[in-house]
Amino acid sequence: MAVCRFPDSFYFSHCAAPFFINFAPDKTVHPPSLRLRRVNRPLFQMPFLTTPIPGLIVFEPRIFPDERGYFFESYNLRTWEEAGIRMNFVQDNQARSTRGVLRGLHYQVGDMAQAKLVRVLEGEVLDVAVDIRKGSPTYGQWYSIRLSAENKRQLLVPRGFAHGYVVLSETAEFFYKCDNFYSKAHEGGIRYDDPVLAIDWEFNPSEVIVAEKDSALPYWGKHRK
Repeated sequence: MAVCRFPDSFYFSHCAAPFFINFAPDKTVHPPSLRLRRVNRPLFQMPFLTTPIPGLIVFEPRIFPDERGYFFESYNLRTWEEAGIRMNFVQDNQARSTRGVLRGLHYQVGDMAQAKLVRVLEGEVLDVAVDIRKGSPTYGQWYSIRLSAENKRQLLVPRGFAHGYVVLSETAEFFYKCDNFYSKAHEGGIRYDDPVLAIDWEFNPSEVIVAEKDSALPYWGKHRK
């Protein structure tokens, strides 16, 4: 599942005011590539970039640097709502990890499914999202992006995606907002090294550090639906 063909447009159903996002026709896309483009519509004259997988949105905040340093809004409810994206974030999580630590792939199911807005406060990670939405034209496809304290990009991972990341720098502080609370009873996961997904983590597989719990996750097809 390393390569997929995407439709000419997709319907962004995670918005209060749904809309279509158009791509150039008949283009083969490699999910891990950073194929970002700004939506050609006045609504999106904002810091939002689309990705090849419907629903995954990259937020690129505007930075205001000066001789003292810089300032930027990492989240502004009004900015997101003006773009038609409404989510009620209820929980913030933060994790510190060392180089090679790989966390994932995680998700929650049912009424406790979670959308996440993820970013890096220190260091750099490769962030990965896998589409596990039944009926999705990109079901089983994955997308990756480098998030760092330097580029300050954020990735919106909607409900219906498995998520994970690996630390590329010596250390990294990873921060994310969730639109639902953690629920152990609704946990799901997929092996990071699943041969069907064949995710390129941009890291030597023999050097990754994975928790015992994540190493015991099921492979694709046997994961919790």
